Amino acid sequence: MESDPAWELGQRRAIRRDFGLWCEHALAPQGFAPAAHHRLLIRELQAVADGVHDRLMVFMPPGSAKSTYASDLFPAWFLAQGRDRRVIATSNTADLAGAFSRRVRGRIRAHGLTLGYGLDREAEDLWTTTNGGEYRAAGIGGVITGLRADLALIDDPVKSREEADSEARRNRVWEWYQDDLRTRLRPGAAIVVVQTRWNEDDLSGRLLETQRDRWRVVSLAAEAEADDPLGRSPGEMLWADDAYGYAASLTRVKAEASTRSWSALYQQRPVPDTGDYFLAEWLHPADSLPERATLRVYGGSDYAVTSGGGDWTVHVVVGMDPQGRLWLLDLWRGQSASDAWIEAFCDLVRRWRPIGWAEETGQIRAGVGPFLERRMRERQAYVARHAFPTRGDKAVRAQSIRGRMALDGLHLPRAAPWRQTFEAELLTFPAGRHDDQVDALGLVGQLLDRMIKGSAPKLKLDAQEDRYAKLFANDDDEGATSWKTV
Repeated sequence: MESDPAWELGQRRAIRRDFGLWCEHALAPQGFAPAAHHRLLIRELQAVADGVHDRLMVFMPPGSAKSTYASDLFPAWFLAQGRDRRVIATSNTADLAGAFSRRVRGRIRAHGLTLGYGLDREAEDLWTTTNGGEYRAAGIGGVITGLRADLALIDDPVKSREEADSEARRNRVWEWYQDDLRTRLRPGAAIVVVQTRWNEDDLSGRLLETQRDRWRVVSLAAEAEADDPLGRSPGEMLWADDAYGYAASLTRVKAEASTRSWSALYQQRPVPDTGDYFLAEWLHPADSLPERATLRVYGGSDYAVTSGGGDWTVHVVVGMDPQGRLWLLDLWRGQSASDAWIEAFCDLVRRWRPIGWAEETGQIRAGVGPFLERRMRERQAYVARHAFPTRGDKAVRAQSIRGRMALDGLHLPRAAPWRQTFEAELLTFPAGRHDDQVDALGLVGQLLDRMIKGSAPKLKLDAQEDRYAKLFANDDDEGATSWKTV
């Protein structure tokens, strides 16, 4: 079939206008196609090129192909949007910046006809195009003087945990951004920051602290949470919409990663290493729980009534062992209507048979109380409920459990699916986004003066030997032995 030159020309023009079409065109020879989170990123980068916003931050987990779209495909297409376009592309090292530079040049060589321009002068760190464009590649802290840019790309400004935790390194990155990169921009130029979050005080953290209203932020967690930008259900892993296998790999990563790494690198929610109000050293993950018979078990609930949004309802179950140590045995958390969390409450009570349960007084307890009590009777989920008034701020209400944790720590099952979210919330309290789990744990703290230690397991004594029975059992009929003569 003969090709239609007019149709092909129209296709090339369409691709130059539409970043999504360009991505599909460029990736097709490799057999790749954009997934849902890539299409979201494509729309955001298109908006940058169209001038809708000029400051964009993209937070996605490692391995999610964010750099393929932002630092590989986007610069090649951006340079086709007009003559004399200039790009500064930076990364944590000159080597990585150079690698991105080579990939962009490869796209131009392979698709120059489609893009409408070719390469002119070629050097890894600085090259030009036949339509007057220019591309400078540099590592963070590298020299970028002598060039004005319409687009500045910052891809992964941090290369390691050691760098992320170094205040001196974070300061150098910040000073380089302020004094070098920002001064190289033309009027109306755009800045795109692409990274995984390592530290609350990283480059993106400082920018958001000082200029939050200026930045468009696209943040995708590896494991979906409430209000997910992609519309995923909570708990759904990223990139589960094709056969690449990334979502399955995230499940394995979560099981192996530390709470800090998972929360920061994968959930884009950096957590302080030690915590502020609650310290990381107070948390003691364990591979197994003590025997149930040795524990005295208690519970606590922080109730909410909003379904599908707002605050969370949280139930926690805590046990005290014979040494007086606290164990977080179970936890339920959900943004659900009262009927759902009441059933979850009854499930926990029937499973653990706690001695007492702490809750707050107030409108929620008064309004839901009759239904809760009816369901407890129907399901035979009996426990003594203790209501405590809401006094002071949240930090004050959590002071009792905080003091006990500082003394003996809090032990919790390492493999529990809720452990990492729980630890992350404690370590960011009181500045974190959520505090419902802290509230529930704090209510258990109100019961501390009523708690009693668990009991040590009873030793099984060997049965005493009945020597008389043994003697008579061994007798035969002919030589029967009388008990009188034994």
